Amino acid sequence: MEPIQGIHHITAFASDPQANVDFYHNLLGQRLVKTTINFDDPGTYHLYYADYTGSPGTLLTFFPWPGAQRGVRGSGEVGAVAYNIPTGSMGFWRDRLTRQGITVAEGETRFGAPVLTFDDPDGMPLELIATETPGTIQPWADGPIPAEHALRGFHSVTLWAARHEPTAALLTHVMGYTAAGEEQNRWRFVGAGSLGPVVDVLVNRSLPRGMMGVGSVHHVAFRTRDHDEQLEYREQLTRVGLSVTPVRDRQYFQSIYFREPNGVLFEIATDGPGFAIDEPVEKLGASLKLPPWLESERAKITQILPPFRVKPIDQETSHA
Repeated sequence: MEPIQGIHHITAFASDPQANVDFYHNLLGQRLVKTTINFDDPGTYHLYYADYTGSPGTLLTFFPWPGAQRGVRGSGEVGAVAYNIPTGSMGFWRDRLTRQGITVAEGETRFGAPVLTFDDPDGMPLELIATETPGTIQPWADGPIPAEHALRGFHSVTLWAARHEPTAALLTHVMGYTAAGEEQNRWRFVGAGSLGPVVDVLVNRSLPRGMMGVGSVHHVAFRTRDHDEQLEYREQLTRVGLSVTPVRDRQYFQSIYFREPNGVLFEIATDGPGFAIDEPVEKLGASLKLPPWLESERAKITQILPPFRVKPIDQETSHA
């Protein structure tokens, strides 16, 4: 059984789908690669943002719930999502975000790398971490960000926890991660793969338990190569006493879910079959895609979903 190959995707709750698309697609330059629905709640969109082709390790996805209550940050949840950016791009991103009225904080150095932090429109914490060797992605040539400054997939995810030891044991003994040090109550674990290889566990015993809502991360998914390897992980996770779901068909990948010892929902997802199975790469995200078992409900579903528009990319002002 091969080690986990880093983060596959991260899924969170949003409120207004229009604000979500404007922020991630038009401002951050993450291509909307799939417009579909939550297979467990077909009246809700599932929006996927990533590099040009939707590579695992670049995928941030959202369930938009208009009018829903904000989540309460706390222990047992994902506290921050971090992207890789090239060294030398901190100034570009600081200026781009502040021009849009977004409050950014910089000056922090974490394990020797500079960090820029800010929140998305729903208050979800995001981080940009400058590294010498950012992961390889499939660039979105027609996107709003110059290639030399574009986000380079995930750097890491930060888990908020009451204790790091049980999560550390899961990551190192079962999932193939290596302990990489501790810094100010933050324990770092590094896995295989070039995209999203880092998991940080930040310990704060005074934090209350987090409550899910708008602005909360629902789960973090980790990469495994194929279905057979996924089943091996399911067997191993069950063997160490975790309650793991059966394999679930998510159309673009297969998934199993379980809660790690501090309560964060984990998923292990297969790399394939990928996002080009129901629309060509150049048209990814352009129309609403439904799984075959819900296609007969298309008219009913489209009446429920709130409309949004993908605004054209203005290359000149976007690159300024």
